[in-house]
Amino acid sequence: MSPVSSHASHGQSPLRTVQVLGGGNAGSSAHVRSLAAGLVARGVRVTVCAPDETDRAYDFTGAGAAHVPVPRSSDPVSVAALRTICSDVDLVHAHGLHASFRAALALSGRTTPLVVTWHNHTRAEGPRAQLLRLLERRVAKAATVVLGTTSQLVDRARRRGARDARLAAVAVPRPRGTAGYEDPERPRSKVRAELGSTGRPLLIAVAALERHRGHELLLDAAHGWRDLDPAPLVVIAGEGPLRPVLQRRIEDEELPVRLVGRRDDVGELLAAADLALLPRSGESRSVLAQEALHAGVPLVAARTGGIPEIVGDAAELFPHQDAKAFTAAVVRLLGDPGRREALRERGIRQAATWPTEDETVAQVLSVYDELTQPRPLI
Repeated sequence: MSPVSSHASHGQSPLRTVQVLGGGNAGSSAHVRSLAAGLVARGVRVTVCAPDETDRAYDFTGAGAAHVPVPRSSDPVSVAALRTICSDVDLVHAHGLHASFRAALALSGRTTPLVVTWHNHTRAEGPRAQLLRLLERRVAKAATVVLGTTSQLVDRARRRGARDARLAAVAVPRPRGTAGYEDPERPRSKVRAELGSTGRPLLIAVAALERHRGHELLLDAAHGWRDLDPAPLVVIAGEGPLRPVLQRRIEDEELPVRLVGRRDDVGELLAAADLALLPRSGESRSVLAQEALHAGVPLVAARTGGIPEIVGDAAELFPHQDAKAFTAAVVRLLGDPGRREALRERGIRQAATWPTEDETVAQVLSVYDELTQPRPLI
């Protein structure tokens, strides 16, 4: 374990931090949970401001942090509540653009250091694109330090006027059920049987059933492999407002696809899968991509955002929004056991190059100490 905060090592009172989270992104939520646990273990006092449903999903209190429910809204009441919570802390760390904007508003006029982490490449068109640029500029200029999870995000923060922008890769905890962690109560064969994939390939996708998550593209691509013998089964884990539309298409077009809802056993699903599918990712460091490579499961993903930087040559990438190329990549892999094995090995090697949770916490803590340690008078 890395050293504790230098505040504690110099006999000062424990460092007091607030983590501000919007709660709309799995990667940032998992990161804050991991970060909170690591900081608390090093003697840091952590308060997580996030919606109640995010705490129920990620259990920040179980990590030793205090949780204060704060809505995702940037209305004056929410900002005032956040300002009160941040009134007696040493540092505020916000995750994601909108959470960072709320934190910047709450700290307006104060000298409390603000660290923000940009996890995603947020995209918009028309008037919303102009609003997005304004938000990014306001946050970048207000932040003491901007941490970008990819080099593209670091460059973007600098273009928006950040005083100090740094690369900070985010570790995602390895889920139970991945390579070396198969649950003896639910072996791979049992999971596959439960999903209905006995005697046929199993393909796994994990994402909320929302627009712009690539589900429509995935169903388009499924047309191309439904006539294989045996036809692979696609299982999509996730829930959301698009479910009725997707289910109707699956039934009308007789696609070999199952919607299994929100799951808490994604690691076991991945461990049972032949391929993991990522038709689109709004996350710069996709949780599914990282979990798949950790698990040694071959990944087929769209070449978009931070995916190429994360996976290197350890995944089968296809052009963004190209359903035919997506279909071809899946069919090619299913027919080439040697290629699948090579991708498994490359994926495990690639995952070994990523920072561990311990290293991630140590890096963040070093930034905290840099911003809060008393400076000697010259």
